[in-house]
Amino acid sequence: MILITIGVLALQGGFVEHINLVRRAAEQLKIHVDAIEVRTAQELARCDGLIIPGGESTTISFVAAQSRLLEPLRHYVKVQKKPVWGTCAGLILLSDEANATKKGGQELVGGLGVRVHRNHFGRQIESFQSDLELPFLGEGAAPFPGVFIRAPVVEEILKGSGPGEDVQVLAKLPGRLNKIKAGVSQANTKDDSGDIIAVKQSNVLGTSFHPELTNDVRIHAWWLKSILGQ
Repeated sequence: MILITIGVLALQGGFVEHINLVRRAAEQLKIHVDAIEVRTAQELARCDGLIIPGGESTTISFVAAQSRLLEPLRHYVKVQKKPVWGTCAGLILLSDEANATKKGGQELVGGLGVRVHRNHFGRQIESFQSDLELPFLGEGAAPFPGVFIRAPVVEEILKGSGPGEDVQVLAKLPGRLNKIKAGVSQANTKDDSGDIIAVKQSNVLGTSFHPELTNDVRIHAWWLKSILGQ
């Protein structure tokens, strides 16, 4: 018997890798999960939770618009308030505002009250991996292997979120950005400097890095448990 259905938006990017880790995390947790690729509104409607993968955010947005999937996605995130997780390009698409977009901008799904800066760390040749301290994985958790490829960062948390809907800063990458704007929530890091690389607001989670490009299932397992209320 299937307990929950998790969809991964499969228009472009690393959707297969996410599906594989969802299945591995479900096995580890000993729960029944149906992990499916989502390309239509009908497939989206089946999902109890959705992952928007890394890739090229402009391409994903364009294909979603051409597929008439943008509005169903917005309804899923902002009206139905189903659990949604965006990694890298997915974080961009789930943000309410984005800087450094291509000429003409791009359509966003929204749902996270933040402004992100695309390709903050530079071109693909400047990709890197860094051990991350992620407090939400539990006290004493081993560092998580953070893979950053043309990654965005959250440069500002926007005002106007409703009661109980504040943006939570879950993690920062220390030592790369020492400018924290006034009003930005404090992360559970050793100091206040660094790039904001993981945020959560209500039903929406966003990470700058690519957990799907590692063999570490911990974030996928943590997210599945949050959906189940564990």
